[in-house]
Formats: sequence, C-alpha cells, structure tokens
Amino acid sequence: MFFEPSKGHGLPRNPFKAIVAPRPIGWISTRAGDGTPNLAPYSFFNAVCDTPPIVMFSSSGRKDSVSIIEETGEFVCNFVGEKQFKAMSQTSFAYERGISEFAEAGLAEAECRLVKAPRVAGAPAALECAVTEISRLKDRNGDVTGNWAVFGEVIGVHIDDSMLTDGFFDLAKAKPVTRLGYLDYGMAPEIVTLPRPTTG
Repeated sequence: MFFEPSKGHGLPRNPFKAIVAPRPIGWISTRAGDGTPNLAPYSFFNAVCDTPPIVMFSSSGRKDSVSIIEETGEFVCNFVGEKQFKAMSQTSFAYERGISEFAEAGLAEAECRLVKAPRVAGAPAALECAVTEISRLKDRNGDVTGNWAVFGEVIGVHIDDSMLTDGFFDLAKAKPVTRLGYLDYGMAPEIVTLPRPTTG
C-alpha cells in the first residue's frame, strides 16, 4: 500500500511510529521552581551528536516537561531498563502539575551533581543536560505545529557501576526498553558485534 500522511491511511491505527522503530525512550525528569519534581517518558528521543554530546526529545503539545525546562534550562534523561518498565509506564499518566510522578510510580529520587533536577534512583544510567535550544516545529509550509523539540548538551553522566563490564556500559545487563508502535514496547534485544569493514 501507499498513502500520503496528510490524506489519511485508512488503517485502524497510524503505522508511522511502528515503522520508525525501535526508538529509545527519553525518560525526562525536571524540577519546577517550587521544588516539585516531574518525570515523564517521551517516545521521540535520541542522541544527535557526541562532540559535544547532545540529546533531543520532542513533545506533542507544550507539556509540563517543556514548560519547566523553559523556566529552568535543564533536565535529566534517565535510562529505562526492564526493571523500570512498569514505573516508566505509570509516569506517562497525565497527572496535574504539582503532583510528583516519582511518588505516584513508587520511585526514589537521586540527586544530580550539576543540575537541580532529580534523577531516577536505580536507573542503569542518567544524563544531566543543559538546554541548548527549544524549537516549536514547523511543517513543510512553514506553519507552526503543536510539537516542541528540546535539545540539551549532556554535562554529566551517571552510570550504575554494576552495569559496567571491563569498562564498557553493558547493555546486556542494563536491558534497555524501547518504544515501538501502538501500545508495543521492545525488551532487551539480542546483541551482535560486527567490526567495521577495513576495505571497500
């Protein structure tokens, strides 16, 4: 089949997010000016470069994470492992601003070193980020959409020491959860090592 997204697809659910998959989950934590923590998962998230290390996530709608980040200029991206799967899902509920998703999901907060936002205690890793830009996305005609993209430079990295093997962050131990389409998630995948080619 072929379809143009602007004209509809005729399927029970939009397949776009299932096609662009798997995607890492941006489990974004912030702390509002009144001290209340906020924690929410975003399915549009990734690293965009490594020198300097920059990550981005996008929000459909100007949600609490975006507004708090605009106010504070910082956030934390927490790694979602299989042990955090159910709690991560709970934090996707649309709680009113001022309610701690950490508390509602039974998660403990851990302090960061360089930002005031908390991180998820027990997560395999966490990235402390300073905002570099926030953009409201536009479509091909230049019209603004209801989506915001947030970019942050990683200024601090936390790794659970138990996730290291011979100095490498061990994904077999961290067991990443990924976002697929619809209501589907991917659990830790089979890992295959393939050296880069040395000839053409």
